[in-house]
Amino acid sequence: MRRTRAAAASAVTVSLLAAVTACGGGSSTDGGSNDSPKTLTYWASNQGASIEADKKILTPELKKFEEQTGIKVKLEVIPWSDLLNRILAAATSGQGPDVLNIGNTWSASLQATGALLPWDAKNFGKIGGKDRFVESALGSAGATGSDPAAVPLYSMAYALYYNKKMFEDAGISGPPATWDELVADGKKISKDDKWALGAEGANPSENIHHVFVLGKQHGADFFDADGKPDFTSDGAVAAVKQYVDLMGKDKVVAPGNAEYAQNQSLQDFAKDKTSMVLWQTASATLKAHGMSDDEWGVAPVPVQSGTPGAGEAVNSMVAGINMAVFKNTDNIDGALKFVKFMTSDAEQKALNKTYGSIPSVKAAQEDPAFNTPALKVIRETLAKSAAPLPQVPNESQFETAVGTAVKELFAEAAAGRPVSTAAVKEKLDEAQQQMPKK
Repeated sequence: MRRTRAAAASAVTVSLLAAVTACGGGSSTDGGSNDSPKTLTYWASNQGASIEADKKILTPELKKFEEQTGIKVKLEVIPWSDLLNRILAAATSGQGPDVLNIGNTWSASLQATGALLPWDAKNFGKIGGKDRFVESALGSAGATGSDPAAVPLYSMAYALYYNKKMFEDAGISGPPATWDELVADGKKISKDDKWALGAEGANPSENIHHVFVLGKQHGADFFDADGKPDFTSDGAVAAVKQYVDLMGKDKVVAPGNAEYAQNQSLQDFAKDKTSMVLWQTASATLKAHGMSDDEWGVAPVPVQSGTPGAGEAVNSMVAGINMAVFKNTDNIDGALKFVKFMTSDAEQKALNKTYGSIPSVKAAQEDPAFNTPALKVIRETLAKSAAPLPQVPNESQFETAVGTAVKELFAEAAAGRPVSTAAVKEKLDEAQQQMPKK
């Protein structure tokens, strides 16, 4: 999921989930019948610099679709801070769009409402087949063992962006490959009001992304095989402590980052205040902040030892945006045509080039535009060393509960108070108690 969404968007409240039925959504009554759809409604997520920027990007593409099919698409771009609640309200009322974007980490949670069209073999066949899509992207499209609830649209992964001059000034020859190396390098840099690594400590969703990855590196998944929360395992506790220790113990993250939640760490990086940042597809944003391409480098996110790969060498969550269809739409044939259009090779190339993300369709990834040094790292990460966040119905509550626990631990570290293993375990136990009881 795109990381710039507000943390509030990650919270699926128990009452809303309980109220949602399989009523689905649907277009307005003037939208035409399923046999001859005239209009589709589309809720797009805010991927660009602003809502207006997204409208300018998407409107010409939607016009192409109308020219090809005769179907007009009514577009609404919704900010991340509102999107999840809008989806839940639409599912509850039955008054929603025909097609919509969702953050891929929400897939299983929204799938559990029963409001989204399942992507079985028949539906995938209508958009060219399931095998067109990158396997790791499909892994974040719904619960394991079920037909996906959505189709991958834009793919992203985390990478380590580093400031070349700050590294050179500190006598560091290249980016760190392990966390021990990052801490060692960071201590050389973190002085004279300069800091090694940026963090968004007050953003629960950002916290979750990083502690999930560290959890995988420590052999923890945060949920057991039955989908029950397992937040206090040794691996989960070690992951959270390691992340918070970057500020409290290792002192390579500025204490002020405990209050960051609106991409301030990326701004600090662009202003040469911080030498490294963990980010998803940051190239376009760094350029917007006035940083030229030759000022920064990109490398895989560090691992505990060795090199990135599967298992405990995972170094990113599978990030991205999925496209879903409300199950009870009156325009299902038109909706499927629209998804086919948006996931076509041509549109995948055009839209992902614009947004700086990676196509979720294999053939589109072969375009040279996605083989730049920065995007090559992200592509390889998605192919070899990224894992989807837990595809369980309570994933969104997990993001809120554990992400907030990490936020509170960062506040302790920023205040100069030691964050012990016992304190981390206690905080994670409190988070686990907040999860819905089955």
